[in-house]
Order: sequence, then structure tokens, then C-alpha cells
Amino acid sequence: MNLHHRYARTLLTVFCGLAVLLLAACAPIIKMPAAEKTVFSRIQAAEVFAAGYSSITDKYIDPVLAEDIAIEGIRGLGAIDPGLTVSSTGGMVVLLADGHEVTRLMAPPSDDVNGWANLTTEIIIAARQASTELMAAHMEAVYEAIFDGVLSNLDIFSRYAGADEAQKNRSKRDGYGGIGIRYRISDGLPVLIDILPDTPADYAGLAKGDRLTHADGVPLKGLKRNEISKILRGPTYSRIQLTLLRPSTTAPLTVAMNRAHIFPVTITHKIVDDIVSIKVKSFNQDTARSLAEKLELARTSLGDSMKGLVLDLRGNPGGLLKQSVKVSDLLLTQGQIISTRGRHADSIHYYEAGGRDLAFGLPVVVLVDGKSASAAEIVAAALQDRDRAVVIGTSSFGKGSVQTVLRLPNDGEITLTWSRLVAPSGYTFHGLGVRPAICTSNAKGGAQDKAKEIIRQVLNNRSKTQDTLVAWRTPGLQTESIRARLRDSCPSQPRGNDLEAKIAHQLINDPALFVRALNLTADTHQAHK
Repeated sequence: MNLHHRYARTLLTVFCGLAVLLLAACAPIIKMPAAEKTVFSRIQAAEVFAAGYSSITDKYIDPVLAEDIAIEGIRGLGAIDPGLTVSSTGGMVVLLADGHEVTRLMAPPSDDVNGWANLTTEIIIAARQASTELMAAHMEAVYEAIFDGVLSNLDIFSRYAGADEAQKNRSKRDGYGGIGIRYRISDGLPVLIDILPDTPADYAGLAKGDRLTHADGVPLKGLKRNEISKILRGPTYSRIQLTLLRPSTTAPLTVAMNRAHIFPVTITHKIVDDIVSIKVKSFNQDTARSLAEKLELARTSLGDSMKGLVLDLRGNPGGLLKQSVKVSDLLLTQGQIISTRGRHADSIHYYEAGGRDLAFGLPVVVLVDGKSASAAEIVAAALQDRDRAVVIGTSSFGKGSVQTVLRLPNDGEITLTWSRLVAPSGYTFHGLGVRPAICTSNAKGGAQDKAKEIIRQVLNNRSKTQDTLVAWRTPGLQTESIRARLRDSCPSQPRGNDLEAKIAHQLINDPALFVRALNLTADTHQAHK
């Protein structure tokens, strides 16, 4: 788990849940009035801890005991008050404040989830009496301290999100009720910078440059971005009235519309020289549908002149597992896409292709870099192992674990690692990643001659590349030192220039060259059959 720890934390911070692979698994939700969230409730706390401890002991990829995670969770209270410490000895759990004993409780059986949830709650109640910092802490801060203590000792991808952050995560994954705009704050007012097509804002005639002054009569000037978003968003089909200033008019305009279900945009595309290039930024519930739409529109526009597809997954931190499977299925007609293997029975899956190839058998090139993770790696590995695409770039991030999202009674959520990903050729790419057939690590410049030179070098050193790929595709989890040595053959790096795209175009414009590049990995795949 030490491998690429810094990159993992960055991805988790930036994407708040889209950097992980997700499978929904929800506990019953008990809504708490806002006023009650400022008061510590013994009953509510015990319910939250019981739900969290139960889910973790049941679903985590490795066996864990309720006792162990509860003790680590209680130690997390030190994040609020460093003077609080806890120890477990002789069948007793002892809480100290600044070295003085506060309470001593009998430990439940090590696997008694409810017993440890209740003990955690009683420890918190006692600690609040001894700690002014804990007494003043918001209830959500206490939950965060406990679950951060639990999850930080499991792995770097398991994490807790409070109710507000969890709601943002769900909006990114599953969409939200909104009007379909993007804006920036200028002189204290939201100014529209983009109108999503086929959304309420589009149908209502909103335009770039419009300045929103009021929403349902509420002044927007001076509000923070999250406050404005809360006002603009709401239940799907609910009515909202906006007052705006338009540069071309002098008087304010009033526009009313019904909110719709909005998905964050994850797909953009362009067509150059009859080659379709599609950038996938992340994987949410709308990604596969949007990609299919773009491919069908491109085929309709280009017809038989369409030469091929470049699928750009550089910088893509991942997202929803099933969406990555669906995206792969858009370009494959048969064969395994990915399998997942964990301790819980529901974590074991085998995903098979059975769709129709929306690239119609034309050459496909996938671009990856050191920030291509999880769901992006699933697509790259599936298309490479099924001999459908040439992968270009650097070794991908190497996040080969699957996280399930567990919703808690306080409306927060735990993102918990519960299985590992296995590529079609049999290798586990956790800590390893996907190895491109054509490596561009440390390469500079985007000139066409540079692209040709890199292709020539790779093909001239064919045996070296194939030997590396054979070792890479060895089934099972290799040691960290072996994974590190393999990754050194094509160092994982962020890539943002156009060199990879030029190499892709060079291959697609020369079908014979594309086949030679494709065979670099196809031959090593055959070696494991």
C-alpha cells in the first residue's frame, strides 16, 4: 500500500469519490433534524457506529475484528483532543485524559459489533465530560474522528465522508436536480460560463454572460459558491424562478423553469482528419450513454470515411465500476472485460462483453498516463487484453481495488475496499497498473517526427517490450519490489501534451503499422493461454 501513496491521496482529495470504483450498498437512512446535529445523541451515535462497524467487518477485503477497528476508532478522538488516549488490556478498555483515568469499561467479545458500537458511544460520552474540545465538537466531527481512526489503518482508499461531502459525492456519481449551468463568481454574482445542451437552462434560453441576481426571490450577491449551488439545485421537476442581467439588455429578465436530473459532463470529443478523439474525464452514471451517443453521431457524420478512434483516458481518476464495464462493452463483442475478487460473496464478479462494437472494427488507440486510475484502467486493460486497442502513454496509476459505498444512518458514507481487479489475461494490476505497448515516459515534444521515432524504437526493440509484458501479465499478486521494477520499464507520469495523440494518429493512418503495434501485446497475451 506504500506504492504511489502520494498520488492516491491527491486523487482522493480532488475527486472526492470519483477517484474510486463504486458499487452501491446502502443501510437504512435515519434523517436527523438540523438542530439535533449539534447535540450528541447516545441512540443515534450507537446506530451509526453499529452500521459502520457491521459493514466493515462484513465487507472489507481482509478479515477484521470489531474490537480492533473500534479501538482504532476511539483513538481517533485524539484528532479533536490530543490529550485523550485509550488502551485495551486485561479485558478492560481504559480512557485517559492528559494521563488521568476517565473511565474503565469491560470489553465485549472481539466480534460483538453492537457491543463495541455501544462501548464506543459510552467512551465518547465520558470523554466529553473530561474534554472541553470534545464537548464543543459538532456531532459530525466526532463521527469523522472515529471513522477516520478506523479506516486510516485499513488502506489509503477506504475513507469516510460526512453528510455534506457524501451528498456532493452522490451528485458527482449519480447526478442531481438542477438546471444545467456552469458559472463563475464575478463582482459577487454568478456569471454563466456554460449552458449544458438539452437542459432546462438551454430550453429556457439562458446564455453565456448572463448574471444571476436572484433565485426564487433570494438575492445571490455575496453568497459563497456552495450556498448558490444549494439554492439552484433541488428536487427533479421542482420549479425555480431566476432573475438575471443580460449584457445586451438594460432591464432585468425573469425566467422560470423546472429542474431536471443533471449529470456532470464526463465526455468531450473532436474529429480531426476523419479520426474521432474522445476524452473521458471520469466515469459517472451517464458516461457510457454519452460515449455511445458521441460514437453514433461520429459514424453518422463521417460514414465510411471514419478511420478510427482515440480514447483519451489520461488524467482520468476512475469512478463507477459498472460504467467502465459498459464503456468497454461499447467496443467489444465478446470475451471477459474484468473480474473482481474479494472476501464477501457479493464482491466476486465476472463481467463479459456482449455488445456491438460502435467503432465497427476500426483501429482503436487508448491513451493513459500516471493519473489514469481504477475505472480508466479497467477499460485500458480490457481493450488491450482483448486485442482491440493499442495502449499508448505511461504506466497507469495502479489502483486495482474496488470500493463499495456504504451509506450510514447519519447520511454520511463509508467508501470501503472490498475486492481486487483481475485483468482478462489474469494479472492483478493493483500497485502495477496497465503497461502501454508504446511507452512515452520522459519523452518531450509533440512533433510528427518525434512520434515516428518513438514508434520505430518500440518496434525495433520488440522482443524487450514483449518480455516485459509477459512478466507484467504474470497472474497473481507480485511482490512490491517486482511491481516497482516492472513499472520502472515505463515510469508512471502525468502526461498532458499532444505527443501521444500524434502517435495515435500515425498508427491509425497506417493500418499495417497499427497491426504491428497491436501484436506487441497480442503475442504476450497468447503466451499466457
